[in-house]
Amino acid sequence: MEPTAQERRDRQKAELRARLVAAAHELVQEEGYDGLTIRKLAKRVGYAPMSVYSYFADKQDILLALAEDAFATLARRIESQPSDDPVEALRVVMREYAAFGLGNPNEYRTVFMTEKTRPPEGKTFEEMEADNPAMKALIDRVEACIAAGKLKGAPYAIANMLWAVGHGTISLLITFPFHPFGDPQAFVQRMCDLALAGLTAQDVAPLTDPPTRC
Repeated sequence: MEPTAQERRDRQKAELRARLVAAAHELVQEEGYDGLTIRKLAKRVGYAPMSVYSYFADKQDILLALAEDAFATLARRIESQPSDDPVEALRVVMREYAAFGLGNPNEYRTVFMTEKTRPPEGKTFEEMEADNPAMKALIDRVEACIAAGKLKGAPYAIANMLWAVGHGTISLLITFPFHPFGDPQAFVQRMCDLALAGLTAQDVAPLTDPPTRC
């Protein structure tokens, strides 16, 4: 069955948006936050700046799109490494998150260390978080650890506490490259071990009342 005219338009629009997001990733990797502009993005894909505005209202919208895309990429990397050991499966999440950040410092700094002042158009921050495949993968692996008796408490709270440790560690390693942390990956591993040891020793309470579930 031939696609309808509307389906063709929707497909073309999705393809162009994907090209814009890919080009935005390239600009950020090459030039950092300041290099990401509507004009440069338009030039990179060979379109007029006004065409870009039909997809992204401003730079904030592009950053949110980059964050969503980065989390999708991270989720694929995590899911490609299953493990029968629930704790090791959880460590994979931390290692892959660190590998992404340390391997792409400009992008990590821009996407994950730039304040998001408003949700994307047509979506709330809560909806954006609920659709985050990387967070879902993290929560699923936390829940597997709880089911195996390795952790105890609220999965969403544990997942966010691990994310906070991972993000803080990576941010420090990127922002203070001259500090004697030692081997970056080894330091990430030590922080992961520290976080898991602390979480293992307690029944982790929910972050909010009533509890939130991503």
